[in-house]
Amino acid sequence: MLNNLPLLMGVPTGIGAEGSSGSYIQILMIVGVFAVFYLLIIRPQRKKQKDTKKMIEDVKKGDKVTSIGGIRGTVKNVMENSIIVEVDNKGATLEFTKSAIGSVDTTAPVKASIEDESKDTSEQK
Repeated sequence: MLNNLPLLMGVPTGIGAEGSSGSYIQILMIVGVFAVFYLLIIRPQRKKQKDTKKMIEDVKKGDKVTSIGGIRGTVKNVMENSIIVEVDNKGATLEFTKSAIGSVDTTAPVKASIEDESKDTSEQK
């Protein structure tokens, strides 16, 4: 049984040009698998992480956001690591870490934030 072990493992029995070309093919196959793995999994994941980081950094007052838990609201204040989100028209606010932001809708009308900015400028005068 032990005499057949190299044959079962695919080890070439003769030493020569055929043995070295077989090992090159195996190395090329392994490199090819890693290349496909990188192109199909690692690269798109890095791009998604980069886009998410940019989205979180670009959040500003007045943006409509949705948390990863599904809570929707309007950003009222942006701090270093968290944001304050108004979740209803009665003034109820929640504080989220920035990493809890699932999506940002910057195309929504920003009527409330314009009113807040005018109040801020009138208070400063």
